[in-house]
Amino acid sequence: MPAIMPSDEVLRSLRRGMVIPAHPLALDARRKLDERRQRAVTRYYLAAGVGGVAVGVHTTQFAIRDPAVGLLRPVLDLAADEVRRHRARTGRCVIQIAGICGRTEQAVKEAALARELGYDIGLLSLSALRNEPTESLVAHCRQVAEIVPIMGFYLQPAVGGRILTADFWRRFAEIENVVAIKIAPFNRYHTFDVVRGVAEAHRAGSIALYTGNDDNIIADLLTRYTVVCGGRPVTQRIVGGLLGHWAVWTRRAVEQLDALHAVIDAGEAVPAEWLQRGVQTTDANAAFFDAANGFAGCIAGLHEVLRRQGLFEGIWCLDPNETLSAGQAAEIDRVYRAYPDLNDDAFVREHLDEWLS
Repeated sequence: MPAIMPSDEVLRSLRRGMVIPAHPLALDARRKLDERRQRAVTRYYLAAGVGGVAVGVHTTQFAIRDPAVGLLRPVLDLAADEVRRHRARTGRCVIQIAGICGRTEQAVKEAALARELGYDIGLLSLSALRNEPTESLVAHCRQVAEIVPIMGFYLQPAVGGRILTADFWRRFAEIENVVAIKIAPFNRYHTFDVVRGVAEAHRAGSIALYTGNDDNIIADLLTRYTVVCGGRPVTQRIVGGLLGHWAVWTRRAVEQLDALHAVIDAGEAVPAEWLQRGVQTTDANAAFFDAANGFAGCIAGLHEVLRRQGLFEGIWCLDPNETLSAGQAAEIDRVYRAYPDLNDDAFVREHLDEWLS
């Protein structure tokens, strides 16, 4: 089948920059899909003003792909249905991004499923190819890009990723149907490798750069990166984020990104308060993602915030051993008290009954 190319509307939106939450998975006490609450969370994101949703990614739990669980298609389909309804009602473009993982056979099947369900882009994880050489990685990416437009994904090694060189990112960026890259190595050196690779592939501006660096969100969005290629400077920006952190307090994230874009567009010096807001955001993320315990409670931490807001009934994960770490709930309490203007609890309270209906 010929590859689907992204529409001009999708490309414009991607390149402008948007908030894209990594969608969590709503389960009931039996650890079965809670369709009502799953839809409610998607509705929350759409009402918050996000530009896209990413489903079937780490925050959605990779175990949805287990044949015994069998939730990949149902979860992708639920989100796609809510986005279609929203588009029909508002006329607003919301980009649908499906997580794609596994070795080539699996990744190709997942790309075909995403295409069948109307997803615009596949977020391509390379975690299953941890020991493959660059040549094999690029060939793998090319096969997936023949089915759907893809967003690259630099995942930090601490949660299953691998080190990827600037040479890999240059060759990856040369693939025609690559439209964006999520940069999430939690490492400044590796982040710059992506920026450099895109510049050297002469794709600056055409490939949209998104932060997944939850430890450095605001600074990533404020920074201009300049790479000298062939004796000429090439400047790029990270224009938005695809983040698990933005799966909660999402309305505030949309407001923040809008304000950051206004600062950049005006060409002003960055106000000092944004640097302060950046470290506050990192501190909140440390609590949600359980950084103190090697991110063991990162998914359960997001569930806990959604539970407190009433969107989730509980914090259950598919793996019964995946839960909050000792002291993590107290840390979430602390950041709620410390940064009350970062949460969007009032927004959720106002609309919760509507979203759950």
